[in-house]
Amino acid sequence: MLAGAAALRLVGVRYGLPFGGLLNPDELNVVPRAWRMTHGGGADPHWFDWPTLVLYLQVPFQAWAGAPAYLVARILTVGLGVAGVAAAWWAGRLAYGVPAGLVAAAATAVETTHVAYSRAAVTDVPTTLGITLAIGLALAGRFEWAGAAAGLATAAKYPGVFALVPLAVLAWGRWRRLATSLGVAAVAFFVGTPFVLLDFGHAWRDLRRVEGYHTTGWLGFEHDPPGPLAVLDRLWHGYGPFLAFALAGLAVALRRRTRVDLALAAFVLSYFVFVSLLHSHFDRYTLPLVPVLAVLASRARPLVPVAVVSLAVPLWWSAAKAATLTRTDTRVVAQRWIEAHLPHGATVAAESSTPPLPGFRVTPLALPGRGRPHDPNRSLAHLRATGIRYVLVTGAVADRVLRARDDYPYESRFYDDLAARARLVYRLDPGGGLSGPWVRVYHVRP
Repeated sequence: MLAGAAALRLVGVRYGLPFGGLLNPDELNVVPRAWRMTHGGGADPHWFDWPTLVLYLQVPFQAWAGAPAYLVARILTVGLGVAGVAAAWWAGRLAYGVPAGLVAAAATAVETTHVAYSRAAVTDVPTTLGITLAIGLALAGRFEWAGAAAGLATAAKYPGVFALVPLAVLAWGRWRRLATSLGVAAVAFFVGTPFVLLDFGHAWRDLRRVEGYHTTGWLGFEHDPPGPLAVLDRLWHGYGPFLAFALAGLAVALRRRTRVDLALAAFVLSYFVFVSLLHSHFDRYTLPLVPVLAVLASRARPLVPVAVVSLAVPLWWSAAKAATLTRTDTRVVAQRWIEAHLPHGATVAAESSTPPLPGFRVTPLALPGRGRPHDPNRSLAHLRATGIRYVLVTGAVADRVLRARDDYPYESRFYDDLAARARLVYRLDPGGGLSGPWVRVYHVRP
């Protein structure tokens, strides 16, 4: 099972290379910072949208690289993802026996969101691993070690703090050990991300800024259903019909209410409420629920055989997605064309999630979002006035803006103006041996 999980995650691990950020744009927040730390940048990242543990995990593997090594960083995350499958088996075995462990491991191995983010050098899979280990240690009665794992999970990403919920349920009544475990969790958190405390002012400003984004919502979620339905939708796209069996197991656990049942159910419900209250419904936010729901699926014993059969659906989805990642990304081909055909030294306004353009003066086009100020560069008149002669746009951003045209009239008008009043010099669409978004390069006449 572990070998199959590894194979599923390794297919497509080279997607978009040598450029980072095409598989997942958040790789640009992790790998270059980890590389700089080991090349004279110091241990303080001066950036706290996330805590720093995952950066520190990547640092030793960046030490010998002359530039940020995205493939090495991704392979490390693949290893952590496979370890997450083993942790799901362990937690399931401790909770309800060996059959539950096998169901949990199989479900985590094929769940599409877990597979996808196990290839990307970002924080979500390491956080999920830390939470699952904390739950397993708490189930084993090793409360102090569970506190350490919960603290490290929080040092990977702030929502890891929810690992303390099942720990508190299982240790309830053993007040001294519970207090010790919480103290160990705090120490582990600050060991894993010391500059959150040492550079607290900067960390607090970054945390409040990210919280503001979650309050107003991100680009692409304008037409989402209410929070709980949106979270269930993301879980469905990860698990498919297996989700119904997981929810049935949750219902059985809430009816029987053993200490283990209450611990697992408390985690699922508390974390579900948390992500439901956010206004940004990224699929990766559901990852901490994946192993625990997989464990709970075995609680409805008569349904387990059918639940296992239903895992063929997410396995098929994950394999189909992996197949698309063996193709060349359209943005890699476009970068080569720009290098070969546009005059070096020219100024290019480029959207996010595009490769770097060495030899060109690049003006970034800010990512739109609710409550964010309009980027003046998203105006054809402004581009002409400031001497910017080329514009690189992709469907990775434009399609999301145009689907919410009423929410982004200023940004939508920018794409309309480009199509009507600028000269299209390069067009590339996915298909054949290419995957990724469509790409357009426009020349802005003076």
